[in-house]
Amino acid sequence: MKTYKLTVFEKNGQKLLDQSFEAFSDEEAKSRGSQLLQEHACEEKTYRCTSPEGKLLLFHT
Repeated sequence: MKTYKLTVFEKNGQKLLDQSFEAFSDEEAKSRGSQLLQEHACEEKTYRCTSPEGKLLLFHT
């Protein structure tokens, strides 16, 4: 398993969520990241989800 990182920000730059999670693949991480965004009601906030290699998997401004 690899460790992925999901970060959510307010428009002013304040960090709302900074969470690491594990997944077997980038596709699984995208799904898990989307699920976490829904759980925290952050789908409309600025966010990014990155892989351990620094690959941007999810992004919204």
